[in-house]
Amino acid sequence: MSVELSTVRAGLAIVLLGLFFNVALGISFALNEDAYKDYIAEGIAAHPELHDEKSKDKIWRYAQRTHFHAGGVAAFSLGLIILVMFSDLPRKLQRSSSILIGLGSFYPFAWLSMFFLAPLIGRGPAHEHILTSLFTYVGVGGLLLGSFFLVANLFLGFFKNRVDA
Repeated sequence: MSVELSTVRAGLAIVLLGLFFNVALGISFALNEDAYKDYIAEGIAAHPELHDEKSKDKIWRYAQRTHFHAGGVAAFSLGLIILVMFSDLPRKLQRSSSILIGLGSFYPFAWLSMFFLAPLIGRGPAHEHILTSLFTYVGVGGLLLGSFFLVANLFLGFFKNRVDA
């Protein structure tokens, strides 16, 4: 394995897991979409006081958003990690930046947690749940911080690898 690839390997592994999760979720939708919809219907039936006429469609949309974001964020992050690999960031910062960017793959789990929680506790509380917030902050925060190092390096010349002559 080349030095450049080994430096970003951890971040790359996280992103690839995100891509594989996206594919697996898509396959599970294709094989048994009714299981997702039945989960929603059963939760709404068990807790009707928490739901309105829009709940069924909105909660199903959370599952779909999990799938859309898992593929989109992972593909975007994959491109960023390739840029990190070829940047002139110091190796330790390349490693850190790639891991932070890879953590963006946790953001789709915020939508997944809302999907699983909303039938049980309602849509509003599911949005505000600690688990949803954790996945959001880790995913978005990691992606933004890792991207900051990359963009600052590429366009502003910050964090350059020092080569002592």
